[in-house]
Amino acid sequence: MIEINVNGQIHALDIAADTPLLWALRDNLGLTGTKYGCGMSLCGACIVHVDGEPMRSCVTPVSSVVSKKIKTIEGLSTDSSHPLQQAWIAEEVPQCGYCQSGQIMTAAALLAKSPTPSDADIDSAMNGNLCRCGTYSRIRKAIHRAAEIMRSKA
Repeated sequence: MIEINVNGQIHALDIAADTPLLWALRDNLGLTGTKYGCGMSLCGACIVHVDGEPMRSCVTPVSSVVSKKIKTIEGLSTDSSHPLQQAWIAEEVPQCGYCQSGQIMTAAALLAKSPTPSDADIDSAMNGNLCRCGTYSRIRKAIHRAAEIMRSKA
């Protein structure tokens, strides 16, 4: 048995220690917001937070996150009230939407560390999160909007 803390809840899973965290989340816990993209840590669709840091769950063995706090897109907000989710909707970011949970989770980690990011900060943080639809300019606008929302609530 492997115990992991996901979105504030402890889960005991009867899985192999080398099972990728992505599959533990999707197959064992039913948290399908985290997506499988490439399986090689290249696209960012599978990003979750581990102790507040963005991590590519497709190549992260579940045994490496025992005793750590994992947050998935489902843990960001259950009702789309997180400023990033609000901004994503307002800026009409998604087209196909497949990469968006990874994009949002990466942006959330950025805003947690840098509440007033520049375009260069955003581009650097988001580098490696691929969007086949090419919504990068809308993603940047949404991150700036979310930062404004977060500052106005502070």
